Amino acid sequence: MSNFWSIWITVLTIVVIVGCIVILRVMSKNNTGVEEGESMGHSFDGIEELNNPLPKWWSYMFYITIVFGIVYLVMYPGLGNYKGLFGWTSSNQSVRSLDESKAAVEAAKAENRLSQYDREVAHADEKYGPIFAAYLATPLEELVKNEEALKVGGRLFLQNCAQCHGSDARGSKGFPNLTDNAWLYGGELADIKTSLMNGRNGMMPPKGGLPIEDSEIKGLAEYVVKLSGGEHDAALAGQGQASYMKGCFACHGMDGTGNKFMGAPNLTDNAWLYGGSRGAIEESIKYGRAGVMPAWKDILGEEKVHVLTAYVYSLSNK
Repeated sequence: MSNFWSIWITVLTIVVIVGCIVILRVMSKNNTGVEEGESMGHSFDGIEELNNPLPKWWSYMFYITIVFGIVYLVMYPGLGNYKGLFGWTSSNQSVRSLDESKAAVEAAKAENRLSQYDREVAHADEKYGPIFAAYLATPLEELVKNEEALKVGGRLFLQNCAQCHGSDARGSKGFPNLTDNAWLYGGELADIKTSLMNGRNGMMPPKGGLPIEDSEIKGLAEYVVKLSGGEHDAALAGQGQASYMKGCFACHGMDGTGNKFMGAPNLTDNAWLYGGSRGAIEESIKYGRAGVMPAWKDILGEEKVHVLTAYVYSLSNK
């Protein structure tokens, strides 16, 4: 926070507190010229206004609130850049990467000034660490049958994966549906765990990096439609097959069934990551596609990834 805004917030806060004290003091005194309990000379609908003072309990409660506010602002951060007597922070808000976050936590430990968030994470690790350690020691083939573990995996999914894949795991354009059996990198337990641990960086360059002319794209898209079993123009698809043989088969296979080791999609099913219309297919061919899933091993740790793997596998293997 800049010095200007720090001073602005500090001054404004102090003015408000002092203003509350002044108003309370003024309103606690009888400045009306009318004795307490006497009529103010106003009446409406048979109701007469009397000059009654503020209730003592209300005034005392207000004073206590003001004192509490002052003590709180002195002990904890709240006045601009002032850190408070305790040096308490809610989190390491200046960090911009996972490495910076880890470094900030270690520095805070060394100086005995952990943030509230760090304390809560440490408490959670102490409480739930043994549970996740036990899950990690359980083979995935057994873990997928553990209902409690799958519930934990479901919560981890909602917290970390639902933003892209959706709360129902059915994905959206550019984000895979995890409830079917169309896996770019393989759908076995080991494959899924590898994807989660190390992340994936899927990329098809424009026109596959091949000497394909723009005039060939329509025919090539028609051939892809044929591969997926859709209604197609046979003559145009035949032209597209010739373009396909220029090198598309190197990733997608001669029969178009894809290659999980390269993350090349199966073109013979009806699972389309970026849309299966002719327009969407032509767009994918012409401009290419790039999709990235981050590696979760440093974010969640292998224990949680192990449980998450079992849950993701269960989505398409009931």
